[in-house]
Amino acid sequence: MSTAVGAASTTKNVLFGANLDEEITNKVGNGGEPGQLPYSDDEEEIDEAEEEEDPKLESDKEMDPHPGPQFSLKEHIDKDKDDESLRKWKEQLLGSIDMSAVGENKDPEVKIVSLTITCPGRPDQILPIPFTNDSKKSVFILKEGTKFSLKFTFIVSNNLVSGLKYTNVVWKTGVRVDNIKKMLGTYSPQQEPYTYELEEETTPSGFFARGTYSARTKFVDDDKKCYLDASYQFEIQKNWPTPH
Repeated sequence: MSTAVGAASTTKNVLFGANLDEEITNKVGNGGEPGQLPYSDDEEEIDEAEEEEDPKLESDKEMDPHPGPQFSLKEHIDKDKDDESLRKWKEQLLGSIDMSAVGENKDPEVKIVSLTITCPGRPDQILPIPFTNDSKKSVFILKEGTKFSLKFTFIVSNNLVSGLKYTNVVWKTGVRVDNIKKMLGTYSPQQEPYTYELEEETTPSGFFARGTYSARTKFVDDDKKCYLDASYQFEIQKNWPTPH
């Protein structure tokens, strides 16, 4: 299994906002209800607007206002194949391409295979995609104050995927308590899954930190093509659940 990027060993403390207790108390006091699904399209539009205002993104658009015609990766590789110098240049540029994973389609395909939660001293929790058909059922449970990291596997086919990005937004009682945006990079097609592991984090602890959280996870590329958009729930409890 290929490793996309190794996560640093630093601990990000904590997963959620430092003022979690105060934010939740204020929200509930102003009409927020525990367990409600807090996502709205307005928040998504705000996030997208923030990305569009990024000066770097704007400069990139100005540099290439009229992109050329699209070709499939197979067409790129086969083009000028009789020119040895061009062929060697393409091999250096593209690296080792698994031709069995290259299709005629110009658009890349990314299949998110699984999400794994790793905790020191605990068995890995491997969560298949999709997580669950029951939106009100918790996908996983974590103990408060626990160090953990997220690792996911995905398969790229047909063409290069450029600027694959992972985002994860978490809410509790209607309050957004975490918002992660991580650029994963560009990947070539291959049959073997890639593996990407995020930095280690620590779950919050305390009375207000316990309970049910709602989350939304997305994988999107530079062309705004979405490969996964999943909403689910998880819990943070005082102790690990008792094995059945």
